[in-house]
Amino acid sequence: MDYVHSDTAVHEPGPAATGGGGKLIAAKILIAGGFGVGKTTMVGSISEIRPLRTEELLTDRSVGVDDTTGVDGKNSTTVAMDFGRITLPDDLVLYLFGTPGQQRFWFMWDELALGAIGAVVLADVRRLADCFAAVDYFEDRRTPFMVAVNCFDGSERKDPEDVRIALDLDEDVPLVLCDVRNRESAKRVLITMIEYVLTKTTSRR
Repeated sequence: MDYVHSDTAVHEPGPAATGGGGKLIAAKILIAGGFGVGKTTMVGSISEIRPLRTEELLTDRSVGVDDTTGVDGKNSTTVAMDFGRITLPDDLVLYLFGTPGQQRFWFMWDELALGAIGAVVLADVRRLADCFAAVDYFEDRRTPFMVAVNCFDGSERKDPEDVRIALDLDEDVPLVLCDVRNRESAKRVLITMIEYVLTKTTSRR
């Protein structure tokens, strides 16, 4: 499948999107990671519009298929995507697409990744291995990405450098701690992502 170069993914919406006056810059960002890591929560906490969710209840058919270790209280799952939008200062509009976490829904990732300028990979220190697939996916496609460690209540606090080593991340890949339930914390993650993408774009040019 063909992939759109990230330089083409930042564009200016037409007059209808800007109300006919202002000049907005729009960009698409993926929110990825393993099952139950907080992707839906992040999109929901930060979106300025009512988020679109494609969640279904977990049923007996998921037993032995979905690993619910560490997320025993989770009773629903994203089967296609989450979608939200946030406008940042300087008239930058970010369209957020949360990816499904379970392996059986990974066929959606290629479609969701089209036109994305970058990705946020959410990680849970209790289940770090769950985000390996997302890290590998974006590395293989040379899509700029960062890792945001979602600090769940009661989870052990890890040194970010220990997490970097465990995930075998390059030194320039941003890695931050966050609480995706908190709007400001989630917003800081996105700002870090945008700054990283701009740095990568500038260095290529």
